Amino acid sequence: MTPVADSIETGPSGRPATPSDADGAGDRGPMARYRALVASGAIAADPVQAMAAEKLQLLYHALLHYRPNGGGSRNWRERLGLVRRAQEPAPQGLYIFGPVGRGKSMLMDLFFASAPVEAKRRVHFHEFMLEIHQAMHEWRQSNEGDPIPALAARVAQSSWLLCFDEFQVTNIADAMLLGRLFEALFQKGVVVVATSNTAPADLYRGGLQRDRFLPFIALITEQLDLIELDGPTDYRLLRMKGRPLYFHPLDAASAAKLDEVWSLLTDGAKGEPASFAVQGRQLEITRAAKGTAFMSFADLCGRPLGAADYLTLATHFHSLLLSGVPRFTPERRNEGKRFITLVDELYEHRSLLAMTMEAPIELLAASDDIEFEYRRTHSRLVEMQSDEYRERHHLT
Repeated sequence: MTPVADSIETGPSGRPATPSDADGAGDRGPMARYRALVASGAIAADPVQAMAAEKLQLLYHALLHYRPNGGGSRNWRERLGLVRRAQEPAPQGLYIFGPVGRGKSMLMDLFFASAPVEAKRRVHFHEFMLEIHQAMHEWRQSNEGDPIPALAARVAQSSWLLCFDEFQVTNIADAMLLGRLFEALFQKGVVVVATSNTAPADLYRGGLQRDRFLPFIALITEQLDLIELDGPTDYRLLRMKGRPLYFHPLDAASAAKLDEVWSLLTDGAKGEPASFAVQGRQLEITRAAKGTAFMSFADLCGRPLGAADYLTLATHFHSLLLSGVPRFTPERRNEGKRFITLVDELYEHRSLLAMTMEAPIELLAASDDIEFEYRRTHSRLVEMQSDEYRERHHLT
């Protein structure tokens, strides 16, 4: 596990980054970097993205003159307690949310690269919470009482600018912890920038004991400026236009093509395991990143899962990558029926499906028991390859 405290960004030659490093030669923050990308033709001009870049630019300027009390290094008088630095009000952070593919992560990357801060960290939110839970476990091995104040102090000391990618809450353990953790972080002067596919009011919707989570939503909306990136263009899916989604046979070449789809949809993210509560049990996702899930056919259709599981998958992910789809012989009748149910849920929620298969989609049904039911599935799979289908908004 990466220790929560080991997160200082470094500059040239491995020394701690400084504001001059962050500015770079002639760079003036995220807005300049955004305009440079537009001018070079690397990205298209987008008024909604430009508005968000302006907000990030304002935060960039605020950070030029801000340093939290206790955040980062102190001089010898402060360390001896002879003088005490007054706590300045922290600049308001940002919560950037909206549909997938609108450029949220790109904008945060531009901000993070130029942020004039030594102690900063950009991290996937799921990874950060895993570290917090592990740090709490380790702390309790030799301490008593509440670990939150000590952990918040450690985080603030090493990384008082936190940039979270893919902020989402899917389990009760995180939900019950976040309010106290973030309240302590904000009290320490930590500044937060987060991206999410979910509006704050919809976080952990339908989760267990959600009423106890609502104060955290209130805290987020108070401490962070909310920016909705809701432009009409899904730039990530534009990369997929005209690209094949179904690959056969089940060989290394097909697997490599499915990996390429993953890279295009997730900007090359490694992905992390995820889990969702479904009717009192957990649905385990092998790998997830940026609204995309990767699972094997054996894990998703070879086990006794049902419509509720596939509904959860389809609502939480705009894209599913499925490996190892076999032909549905009489011995695989049950697996075939689950696959039909899965495709129905993905289709109804306009999710993208890419997969490796033993045979082309028109030959997957290899049993009279399933051939009739599979006809509609085949028709839907054909439609789900089309650019018209891909351009539809994912339904959550």
